[in-house]
Amino acid sequence: MAEQQPETYLYKLEAVLEEERLLTVVVLATSDEKAFQTAENNILRHTVKPPQIKELSLVEKKPLGRHGVGYVIETAHF
Repeated sequence: MAEQQPETYLYKLEAVLEEERLLTVVVLATSDEKAFQTAENNILRHTVKPPQIKELSLVEKKPLGRHGVGYVIETAHF
């Protein structure tokens, strides 16, 4: 019998940085722990100087198998 693969989720996380910046990070992962690790790695790759993350919060988690899964991310007005 084939081993069942863990379900993959689409995660939306928010990171508050020491310099009072807010980043929204969207990742695919099979667990909450992996989502946090992946988000931290993406933040490090996104920035030139490694930032001090004050807070990293899970905002939403959706199963990837549904049709039309996604997020709307509000950004600054201009």
